[in-house]
Amino acid sequence: MDKARVVSLFIGVVRAKSFSQAAVDAGLTPQAVSKAVRQLEDHLGVRLFHRTTRSLSLTEEGARLFELANPGLRLLDEALDHIQNSRLEVDGLIRVVAPMSIGNAVIVPLLPEFQRRYPGAHFDLQLDDHFTDLVESKIDVGFRAGNPPERNLISRKLGEIVLVPCATPGYLALHGTPQTVLELQLHRCTGFRRPSTGRLMPWELQVDGATVYQEMPAVASFNTVEGELTAVLNGLGIGQLPVFMIEAELASGALVPLLRHTATSNSGVFMYYQQRTLMPLRVRHFIDFVAERAPLRLAGQQAALA
Repeated sequence: MDKARVVSLFIGVVRAKSFSQAAVDAGLTPQAVSKAVRQLEDHLGVRLFHRTTRSLSLTEEGARLFELANPGLRLLDEALDHIQNSRLEVDGLIRVVAPMSIGNAVIVPLLPEFQRRYPGAHFDLQLDDHFTDLVESKIDVGFRAGNPPERNLISRKLGEIVLVPCATPGYLALHGTPQTVLELQLHRCTGFRRPSTGRLMPWELQVDGATVYQEMPAVASFNTVEGELTAVLNGLGIGQLPVFMIEAELASGALVPLLRHTATSNSGVFMYYQQRTLMPLRVRHFIDFVAERAPLRLAGQQAALA
């Protein structure tokens, strides 16, 4: 016996003062409601109603059960109404996960504008280069670089990632400027290791109209793009970096792009989430906002490279 169900139907009968009306309210037949109340009486071993063909009244035990159970059901109804209405509220917490590079360069700069629109929305932002399971980690919206998630998730491409070799003017003054990919291989280069596998990623280069993946000798390898960028900015060597992270450095001359014709844009920035329906309004607004604003931040990469 489903105790919560039969008690709820019992309270419905008391409130409606009728088995028939309680059945209509519950979307059941009067026979189903009557059967449920009889099950409850059999379980408790007492009669809850005095029934005649013309009248219906509570027994002493029925009145006591109603007195004890009705406040609890009202609280449950209020809780359900509150949760249902919360879907229509913009105020509340939005949990977001993103790689550090995308989070710092693309997502975090958008948060102030979003909160100006919706001051009651606040964020729990996790910056993690590993792929995060949204369900297990209770995340509302995730971001990743590379390829779209292969799992049962909705994903939206926000823009492309342009990769280009670059170095500081100081490094180039000491070691010279490579003019070909072969010369590039003779330089001090940095490398990036995939956080998920620990493997050193080959450089992705555009050569004669085709994408090639070139193993580069790394004087130092990093598991975060931020670490690699810091090393390149300090003159350690030449690194292949995403343009969206270094637009300011390219504009100021702190970094010099090399072999621009080898720059590639085969990978992207993706936003992913679980479903389109039954989503809190604040999360829906955030998804739409990011889909509108993030591509504008990523679209300037080719201009920055030029």
